[in-house]
Amino acid sequence: MKREVRTRLARDLRQRETFAEKKLWQALRGGRLDGLKFRRQFGIGRYCADFACESLMLVIELDGGIHETDDAVLNDHLRQQDIETLGWSVLRFSNSDVLARLSDVLASIRAQARLARP
Repeated sequence: MKREVRTRLARDLRQRETFAEKKLWQALRGGRLDGLKFRRQFGIGRYCADFACESLMLVIELDGGIHETDDAVLNDHLRQQDIETLGWSVLRFSNSDVLARLSDVLASIRAQARLARP
């Protein structure tokens, strides 16, 4: 995907973010999670990751109800494999996880960050 197209897509996705994305972003932005710098709607290859920490090569993906169909599950799996092939680790959470158990989600991200630190 061309950089200009990816940039426009990222801007559009940021403007249409879900409530769960907003809630997680408030917990991640500005180094609020252990000083880690996350970016949202970050381009990786031909994809736009929901959140990414470049220093740890860690991607956080949030999945809403649309991700529960068989086609979406397959597409998400293939997308994750492509991103992991580029050297990134991917953590997936449902929107309901973020909304109901944000502290557990953040604990999982912290645990993965400890494993990924150089």
